[in-house]
Amino acid sequence: MIKEAVFRGPCKSRFVIQIDGTIVAPSDYRSLGNSGNWLLFIKVTGVSVYGGTLDARGSGYWACRTAGRNCPVGARSITFSWANNIVISGLTSINSQICHLVINSCNNVMVRGVKIIAPDQSPNTDGIHVQSSTGVTITGTSIKTGDDCISIGPGTKNLWIEQVGCGPGHGISIGSLAKELKEEGVENVTVKNAIFSGSDNGLRIKSWARPSFGFVRGIVYQDIIMRNVKNPIIIDQMYCPGNQGCPRQNSGIKVSQVTYKNVVGTSATQVGVKFECS
Repeated sequence: MIKEAVFRGPCKSRFVIQIDGTIVAPSDYRSLGNSGNWLLFIKVTGVSVYGGTLDARGSGYWACRTAGRNCPVGARSITFSWANNIVISGLTSINSQICHLVINSCNNVMVRGVKIIAPDQSPNTDGIHVQSSTGVTITGTSIKTGDDCISIGPGTKNLWIEQVGCGPGHGISIGSLAKELKEEGVENVTVKNAIFSGSDNGLRIKSWARPSFGFVRGIVYQDIIMRNVKNPIIIDQMYCPGNQGCPRQNSGIKVSQVTYKNVVGTSATQVGVKFECS
C-alpha cells in the first residue's frame, strides 16, 4: 500500500524543493484515499516549493463518491500544518481527490503563480483552504475546480488575495463557520483584482444556523469582475444542509465591517446581491 509522503520538521535551515515534471498518483484511488494527505509538510520552517505538477488522478475517487459507495476519506494533494515562512510558487495541481492545497495553523505563507484544475462537478475539490493561519498571501493564481476556489476557515487572520481567477467553482468563501460553539473568528481579509467566470458564487460568507462565539470582521472586496456568476455577492447565515443539526435556525456568527468596492460585471441569476443574515 502506498502511503502519504510526510516531511516533518523542525528544520535546521531553509530548504528548497524543486519539482521538475509531473508527480503522478497511483491509479487506484484507495492507495492514497485512506491517508487523508498525499504530500504533507508538518512543523517545518523556511520551506519553498517551486514548479512542477501534481496529478492526483482523482476521477476514480469522485466516481466512488458520486455513486454513494463506501469510499475512503480522500487525500488532499499538498498540506502545510503548523508551518512558518513558506513559499509555494509556480506549482500546478490537477484533479486532487479532495482539497488541492491546505494551509492549516501556519504563519507567513506566500502562494504565487499557482494553477489548480479539476472538473466543475468534482465533489469537495476546494482549490486552496486556509484555516487557523496568519499572514497568508495568495497572488497570481488561477483556480478552476468543483468546490470553493478559496475557502477560508475559522482562525484566519491577515489574509491577502490578489490577482486571482476563479471559475468554474463555488467562489471565494469565508466559511462554513459556526460548526462549533467555541470557534475562532475570521478577520482582516482582503480580496483584490479578482475575476470570477461562470462560478456558482463570487464573494461568499457562509455560516451554519447554529449558536457560536465566532465572528467575521474587517473584510475588503475591491476591484472585482464578475462574468456570468450565479451569486455574485452573498452572505448566507442560514446554512443547514438537509435541515439537520440547526436547533435554533439562527447563526451566532457576528458579521461586521465588510466593504464591497468597485464590484462589477454580470449575474447569471436575477439576484445579484443576497444578504441572508441572522
